[in-house]
Formats: sequence, C-alpha cells, structure tokens
Amino acid sequence: MNRPVTVARSGYRHFLPIGTRWMDNDVYGHVNNVVYYSYFDTVVNEYLIRAGALDIEHGATIGLVVETQCNYFAPLAFPERLEAGLRVARLGSSSVRYEVGLFREGEAAPAAQGHFVHVYVDRASRRPVSALPDALRAALEPLVVAREAAKSGETARP
Repeated sequence: MNRPVTVARSGYRHFLPIGTRWMDNDVYGHVNNVVYYSYFDTVVNEYLIRAGALDIEHGATIGLVVETQCNYFAPLAFPERLEAGLRVARLGSSSVRYEVGLFREGEAAPAAQGHFVHVYVDRASRRPVSALPDALRAALEPLVVAREAAKSGETARP
C-alpha cells in the first residue's frame, strides 16, 4: 500500500474556518469519518457561491461528485476549530479535481486531506457540459496548483 503524501498548509490557496459541532463526534469521542466529507463539500461550495460561480437554485450548470477520497492523519474532536484549505489539482473542460486539507487552527500539517471530482453537467439533462462556464473557470483558476510546484509542500507519511 502506498503511503499518503501530505500537503502542508502553504500548498493551499483558500481557507475557510469551520467549527466542529457536538453532533460531529461519534461514540469514540472524535469527529466521525463521514463528517469530513461534509467539511470538504462545505469549503468547495462556500468558495463557489461567494465567488459568484455557483447558483444553487437556478444555475444551468451544476456539479455532480463522481469520485471522493480521504486520508486521516490525526483525530479531530468537538470543540476544535478547523481551517479547511482548498486548491484545484485539475481544471478540465467539464470536470474539476478539488483537493482539501483539514487543519487544526494554526497548524501546518493536516489532520486529514482528500479530494473530490465534480463533473459539471446541464441541470436539466444531467449530461456533461462541453466547457465549464466562464464565471466558474475564472473563479477556479486562482486555486489551480501546478503539480511540480505542489510537490514542494508535500511530505510522505510514515
């Protein structure tokens, strides 16, 4: 099994503070694994809505998640405050690979990190668009990291 490679805080382009909630904890006293995916979804959609690139009610183009993955490095628990880092590893013609790191407030190493891929489709037909809308592409371009440049902030996990 390959060891996951971590991306330091400096490898992300946008951050969103997220407060854990009491209900996020499971019976073992830490944030349940499925909640991490909610944090991923929150940072991506918050960014897109604030950038004016996503109209969740009336937009002709919507993103559907077709792939997701998460690596866990350290447990998180309520009442910790997190900072979700966001970057774009691939910006295609109809798809985007978002990468997210979840950091304890102020820490350089992620407690967890993962990715998900959105395929952007026509809202009515659910068929992939031929090109990302201009507003979406413009909002995402500042988040794109070049693969070689990104490696400078990455370290292998033991």
